[in-house]
Amino acid sequence: MNYILPLLSVVFGYAIALLIQPKKKKNLKLLLAFSGSFLLSLTVLDLLPEVYESHQAGIGVFIMLGILFQIILEFFSKGAEHGHVHGHGTIKKLPWLLFVSLCIHAFLEGFPVGQHHNLAYGIAIHHLPIAVILTTFFLDAQLNKTALFFFMMAFAVMTPLGTFASEALPGLQKYYAKITAVVIGILFHISSTIIFESSEGHKFNIAKISMIILGILLACFI
Repeated sequence: MNYILPLLSVVFGYAIALLIQPKKKKNLKLLLAFSGSFLLSLTVLDLLPEVYESHQAGIGVFIMLGILFQIILEFFSKGAEHGHVHGHGTIKKLPWLLFVSLCIHAFLEGFPVGQHHNLAYGIAIHHLPIAVILTTFFLDAQLNKTALFFFMMAFAVMTPLGTFASEALPGLQKYYAKITAVVIGILFHISSTIIFESSEGHKFNIAKISMIILGILLACFI
């Protein structure tokens, strides 16, 4: 499930955008709010205690590096990691900077999944609306469908590939706590941004607050 869930969520989101072409952005934003709170809760409840219990020096510094690294990635991805994509007109070629930055983000997200199985659910829920939003955006921009398929399938395999690398490369294990701390910083930035950006004008309403509370409660009980 560690490999299948994150992969299938992107494939499913891609299929939804192709076949159904959802027009109601409100539902996607509510799902984003739920995914952001769920992912943030898993990070705080599971990942954060583990890296500090490792008693390795500089964990806080690596968390801050993760936040900074995600900000740099978003300079190139324009916020695609949290469904914040904008653009006008057609796109003739694959946007390579967005593609590479999004794949790096997804790859790193997969690193702690091997030792934190619940995180696979969080990432899957996080990637589903992102896949729908990205596919819809590129369809509207008339990106070549072959390029779009390549983009989304590569995005789909990145998180499982990160999980595989963390388990298959013994040399990475001695840096596990520090790499996970970087991932924590990335997830902190992504999840908090999702929570505050998932409604127009950054306003909170009952539906959004309910989804955030539901995400927190689910993370507490799994």
